[in-house]
Amino acid sequence: MRWLTRWFGSKPVLSPSQQQRLAAWQESPRATQKQPFGASRYVVVDVETSGLDLTRDRLISIGAVAVVNGKIALGDSFYAVLQQQAASDKRNILLHGIGRSEQLEGAPPADALLAFLEYLGKDPLVAFHVTFDETMIKRALRDHLGFDFRHPWLDLAYVMPGLNPPLARRHRALDDWTSRFGIRIDARHNALADALATAQLLQVALSQAQRRNIADYAGLRDLENAQRWVSGVS
Repeated sequence: MRWLTRWFGSKPVLSPSQQQRLAAWQESPRATQKQPFGASRYVVVDVETSGLDLTRDRLISIGAVAVVNGKIALGDSFYAVLQQQAASDKRNILLHGIGRSEQLEGAPPADALLAFLEYLGKDPLVAFHVTFDETMIKRALRDHLGFDFRHPWLDLAYVMPGLNPPLARRHRALDDWTSRFGIRIDARHNALADALATAQLLQVALSQAQRRNIADYAGLRDLENAQRWVSGVS
């Protein structure tokens, strides 16, 4: 049976308190995706990791900002550094600025991830280039909490070109779009600062979407899927 452990890993052992917190989150009602922008809460997320390898690198930090009823709620934000068994290399530290001691003394991963779930609730997620953030968060939740995270995500990397076709070829990175709309990022590659900038970009998207009679998260996901089809990405 060793091959099962190699492929699927061993299930993490959670304390009774952690089990209760996870169960409470899992049992909470899921938010609808058809609420109007002006009556919804979206959670914009960004992560920092030990590298860009989706199969081997580790989640180091999560930053998130809520957009509530179309407005950024600065008091409704989240940031956590997950405790690492070994700090990432110097080049990686220079990129995100999370030093060796901060990584080694971070929050226990299971507790940090439970806190993120409790902050998120069942509200929809938003990111720029979702695949990376979603994969790293999903893998961390599987490794440290032992469950498969299935949640709605919206990718502004496809929504913004869908709303602005003339800009699609020249604007691909987050920096391209934030520069275009005059959005300032005070600390690039800081998860919370990048989440805040992405939240401001979401506000631009919400305003543009309403002018196209798109009024809810479900409509934005339809636009994203259409843009993926145009781009040849499934």
